[in-house]
Amino acid sequence: MNVTVFGATGAIGSLAVTELLAAGHTVTAYARNPKKIPASWGDRIRLVVGDISDAAAINDAVAGADAVVSALGPSLDPKAVGTPLIAGTRLVLAAIQKHGVRRYIGHATPAVWDLQERATWQTRLIRFLPKTFGRRAYDEIRGMTDPVLASDLDWTIIRFIRPTNDPKNGTVRSGFFDTDKLGFSVPRADIAAFTAAQVDDTTYVRRAPVISS
Repeated sequence: MNVTVFGATGAIGSLAVTELLAAGHTVTAYARNPKKIPASWGDRIRLVVGDISDAAAINDAVAGADAVVSALGPSLDPKAVGTPLIAGTRLVLAAIQKHGVRRYIGHATPAVWDLQERATWQTRLIRFLPKTFGRRAYDEIRGMTDPVLASDLDWTIIRFIRPTNDPKNGTVRSGFFDTDKLGFSVPRADIAAFTAAQVDDTTYVRRAPVISS
């Protein structure tokens, strides 16, 4: 498959690109700073350089894609201002619609609810904390995911609580708080592997599973 990855040089996005390449996919990496592209990718990727507000570059990156992965996430820097990823995600979705792409995989936290999930004490707590203590980031991640959930795309939103830099386990627990036993932490390497696997896995189409170790 031809897969376009936004946030390709981020902590999770770069690992997801590596996983996609290992699985034999053709990858277009969208990056703001080409100097952050790992040397190990070599000429195995198509690089598109642009800001998340660059509609023309985003359109170029999405052209020809079979699936789009967004590893973008709000800054947790308390000094951060604005919500640029909301407008950026809308540009990505516009390009997806223009080019007829169906498959979209994105990231979020359980502050975003799966449309079929019943509220539990965990989901209420996980939603209360960022709304109270990290409102800017909460608003941004909701603004990024709500248009996706409302779309007719074959989307999957992967939710996780506490990503770590621990080594890859190779397995994760996935599911929903109202029906499954889930933890709080998960290695970024496992998030990346799960993300790459969703490109051609239909298990969670139009669902937002939580993953953990």
